[in-house]
Amino acid sequence: MKLFLNASRFKPTFGNISAAFPPCPAVVGSSWSPAVLEQVMAFGCIQRLLLLGRSRICWSPPGLVCPSIPVRACPRAPCIPSHGCGHLRPRSLTTVREPVFIASSSVGLHKGTVLHFRLTQLHRPSREDELGFQRQLQSCSSSREVFKLLHSLEILSDTMAAAVLHRVADLERDGSSLRDPAVLEKDTVRALCFQLEQDSARLTDAGLVSALLACTRLFLDPWSTLMIRLVSESQARLDLGRMTVGQLCTLGQAVLAMEGPKCGMLEQVMELIQGEEPALWSLEELVAAYRLLQGCGGEVGKRRDLLNAMHSHALTAASRMDPSAVSELLSALVALNQTQAVPLVITLCKQAVRHIPYFTDEELSCVLGALMHFGHSDHYLVEAMEKYVPTMTFTSSPETITKVAEFFALRNILSRVVFDALAESFVYRADDYTTSQVARQIAAFGKLGYLPPNAGQVFRKLESVLHSRFSHFHPRALLGLLHACTLVERFPVNFVSKVFSSYFLQQLQDETTGLDRAVLAQLTQLYMTVKLECPFYEGPRLLPKYRVKSFLLSSHSLESPVDPHLYNAVRNGLVDLLGDRSYFASKVLTPYCYTLDVEIKLDEKGYVLPASQIDDVCKRVALCIDGQRRFTSNSRRLLGKEAMKQRHLRLLGYEVVQIPYYEYEKLHNKTSVVEYLHQKIFPHTYRMSW
Repeated sequence: MKLFLNASRFKPTFGNISAAFPPCPAVVGSSWSPAVLEQVMAFGCIQRLLLLGRSRICWSPPGLVCPSIPVRACPRAPCIPSHGCGHLRPRSLTTVREPVFIASSSVGLHKGTVLHFRLTQLHRPSREDELGFQRQLQSCSSSREVFKLLHSLEILSDTMAAAVLHRVADLERDGSSLRDPAVLEKDTVRALCFQLEQDSARLTDAGLVSALLACTRLFLDPWSTLMIRLVSESQARLDLGRMTVGQLCTLGQAVLAMEGPKCGMLEQVMELIQGEEPALWSLEELVAAYRLLQGCGGEVGKRRDLLNAMHSHALTAASRMDPSAVSELLSALVALNQTQAVPLVITLCKQAVRHIPYFTDEELSCVLGALMHFGHSDHYLVEAMEKYVPTMTFTSSPETITKVAEFFALRNILSRVVFDALAESFVYRADDYTTSQVARQIAAFGKLGYLPPNAGQVFRKLESVLHSRFSHFHPRALLGLLHACTLVERFPVNFVSKVFSSYFLQQLQDETTGLDRAVLAQLTQLYMTVKLECPFYEGPRLLPKYRVKSFLLSSHSLESPVDPHLYNAVRNGLVDLLGDRSYFASKVLTPYCYTLDVEIKLDEKGYVLPASQIDDVCKRVALCIDGQRRFTSNSRRLLGKEAMKQRHLRLLGYEVVQIPYYEYEKLHNKTSVVEYLHQKIFPHTYRMSW
């Protein structure tokens, strides 16, 4: 057969091509002659040449439509139209990349390619053989190893073939593209896809939908004959209504990747799933259904009943879930914003405790992210993390390490074991972290107000990172980082002067909201800190228009509001101690932006003055009524912002008296309360009865 033909023999018109080739022999019930076979292969070559200068939509003459592709009317057409459809709907593909697809309308083989493997349906490998093959696949660390393993087999099932494509996708995918698109041109991949294309009508339901999903994960051209045949065959099987829930979910994932949540075929899949009873599903089917609903995103509102039934089943099945299932379910609950599913979150958290050492980095990040989203943790999880984190800080991914720091900081959990390990790894690995990861880790230390034993090394390393990558930091992340340093009494004076420059202040402004109050509050407190605690600072001033009058904000506040129950109890005790409510003021906003829980004024002889008096005030006492929210949740250590507030008040001339909740809770009667407050506020005076 001639591979290169005289172009003048073939005019690229529909009429000539249709007349040049007879109908598909499979249709008329005869076999192809060598002459016809040569013509068919020649047509394939010409079609590929035509596609280089024409649209990438695959086209075949009517006589060459394969009988395995059902010709469908437009209203019933699958998401990717077959060749028999007169209309081609516009596509809105987000996952398919133009440069990456198997050439033209079919998956062709290079001349001389020898197949060392073939699909079989008659003598399928045993279940044990398939499981062993899956384990071998998972051990492959490159596509080359996958291909080598594939060539060591003589026969394989369709599910094994699909698993091979999935493993190649696992190894080659990088976001929304392939690291090496040329992997799709490998003879092994082309041969495998060729067999899937030719045998599409004979694939099992499981193999068919798995192969289709694998093709979408490899970003194959949705208009190639391979994809069209797989989609058309899937639609035919879907119409029969015989697929299992797991197979329906796999098909739904593939259709979702190709056409998005508005696809009619996906709607048909969801209707069939909704008709099933979740209580009868296997664990694998349950996880697959959550994964599919997660992909549907905003389309789950009408699936509320299905979701509630799935939550009920998940509660009973949680104790049997492996690390992957726990991670996937928690991620799905976050994506679906299932805030009402708190019992399920708590149950999954308990199950996660058992799997902490066995989560992959990505799975652990998902679990911690979900628990932060729902605001949940328990001491068993903390204990498990304290045992595990010191073993992984030098080997896990930077993002996972950062998630650990964020989780403990958000939950206000000060674990010295965890943060000492994080600090040690930071010294050696900070150069490999992104600027966002550096900022988030230091912010965690600042929020908890904790300095590790190697604080000197940590902040020398941080200074080195700032010097080398200062311009790489996002402006707001950089401001948060510098502010966090001041919370633990580390003052980055060399970099603060750059923050107060007009250029940096312009960068801080959001395109729509400008500088919000939280950012202005951080700027104000940062400026106040360097003025109070670094008197040698002579850099730029922060202009008054960038300053706030109060650090007490509705969100992202730089000081915690007083606990109302504890405040009421202390207020009643103060009335008994001082004799009248007029001798102290509550919630006083100072000229220095801080709000005092209680302020008491004294004259030069130490007598208490009425709160309304302005003259003759010699001394001001600031009572800090510290409830649980101002301390770390597992210790009696003030949070960084509360420690800074009390430090600043002392520098501003106030006598700070701290009344922590854990001391006040021990007082059981009025006499003990009065004596306690007297010793706290007037430790060097005797109280006379009045």
